[in-house]
Amino acid sequence: MYTFLEAGAWIGILAGAVVVAVGATIAIIMLISKNKANAATKSADSIIKEAKVKAEHTIKNAEIDAKQAAFEAKQQAENEIRSRRGELAAEEQKLSLRVQAIDQRDAALAERENALEKKNDQLNASIANYQKRQAELDEKIDAIITELEKVAGMSTQEAHDEIMARVESKMAMEIAAYMKNAEEEARASVQEKAVDLLSLACQKYAQDVVTERTVSVVALPSDEMKGRIIGREGRNIRVLEQELGVDLVIDDTPEVITVSCFDPIRREIARRTLEILVKDGRIQPTRIEEVAAKCKKEVEEITIKYGEEACFKLGLPRISRELIPYIGRLHFRTSYGQNALEHSMEVAYLSGIMAGELGLDVNLARRAGLLHDIGKSIDFEKEGSHVELGAQLAKKAGENDVVINSIESHHGDVEARYVIAHLVAAADTLSAARPGARSETVETYVKRIEQLENLAKSFDGVQQAFAMQSGREIRVMVIPEKVSDLEAVKMAQDMRARIENELTYPGQIKVSVIREYRAIETAK
Repeated sequence: MYTFLEAGAWIGILAGAVVVAVGATIAIIMLISKNKANAATKSADSIIKEAKVKAEHTIKNAEIDAKQAAFEAKQQAENEIRSRRGELAAEEQKLSLRVQAIDQRDAALAERENALEKKNDQLNASIANYQKRQAELDEKIDAIITELEKVAGMSTQEAHDEIMARVESKMAMEIAAYMKNAEEEARASVQEKAVDLLSLACQKYAQDVVTERTVSVVALPSDEMKGRIIGREGRNIRVLEQELGVDLVIDDTPEVITVSCFDPIRREIARRTLEILVKDGRIQPTRIEEVAAKCKKEVEEITIKYGEEACFKLGLPRISRELIPYIGRLHFRTSYGQNALEHSMEVAYLSGIMAGELGLDVNLARRAGLLHDIGKSIDFEKEGSHVELGAQLAKKAGENDVVINSIESHHGDVEARYVIAHLVAAADTLSAARPGARSETVETYVKRIEQLENLAKSFDGVQQAFAMQSGREIRVMVIPEKVSDLEAVKMAQDMRARIENELTYPGQIKVSVIREYRAIETAK
């Protein structure tokens, strides 16, 4: 029993101890949770406080930045306002000055208008006075004439007839003397005219061995090429004629185009240009200009070759290099249908033969004969006769006095001072007078064309001038930087007036002044 009770007591004690332990554990757990909660609360409060402090700092910084930005914006706005006010003040000052200038100009114009009105009134008064005096003078003259008629006893017409009759009777003797002198001069010139007629008859009877041409013919592969040469709206043929200074005749003749020009050098350049363009097939303005420039250079080289060959054939190796191109250019010139270079070489041969017979210097005679017509190589470009121009070239090249005198005297312009000069003149006559040496001439036509071109080139601002359509048109290319459109119109009018006053020509001449401005840039 005791044991049972003792055991129950121990159990009760253990149970109580367990309960106490559990209660203590629960109390300890609750105490720990409460401490943790207090610590978390304190940490949260600390974080909130720090956040509030940071927020306050941020707000303060933002307010400071905003105030700074507002202050800067205000300063900038004030600066702009000051600048605008300064500009407005300057504009107001300019407007004020302009208004003052306008007022001064209006005042000056008003004064000028008043002065003009006064001058106009004075002129009207002068005109009225002049008309009045003129009427008075007319009345006085009529009265004087009436009085003279009364005194003379004849009318004005009768007095005129009387004076003319006296003058006619007085001049009768002078007229008779003039007629007598004219008859004597006619008799003196009969022999010379007879020789000219006989020479002309001989030339007509002789079979022509040379012909004078002003056209060249270029063969085409097909008639389709004619359309390509003409180009769209005539663009290509217009550039060809302007660049080369020739007339291109495109008609119904199959597979042929004709180049017409009185200047044989320009005609040769045009012929070569067309042949290259036809062979190449690319016919356009830019290509035309390139080929034309190339052909001009080729012709210049060919003239040098012809000059060197002529000197070599004559055995004259010491001719000045300055004269070689001019000698070669004679190949493209004709004189009364006779090739100028061949004529010069003939004169050189004949002069050398005659000099050899007389025991004179053969080479010097040949030299003078070759150069006697050298002026014909530039008489298309410069004013003066071929004699004057040839003598100038020879002097410039340092030629012998015998050669210069032979050039000056071969047409009798200057007295021949040397025997070789007489030989050259004789050889010139022989070369020109032999049967078949010359055909009918177009020399007058060529001179007229030259005069027309030279007249056009004499105007300031003219770059090129070409006589076209057998002298019925002159095309003038002007420098666009020097001549405006209005000045081009004025130039055409002035040129027309000078042609009418200074030249003699059949029909009409059309004056075309061409002004073309090109703006060219190269993209790189």
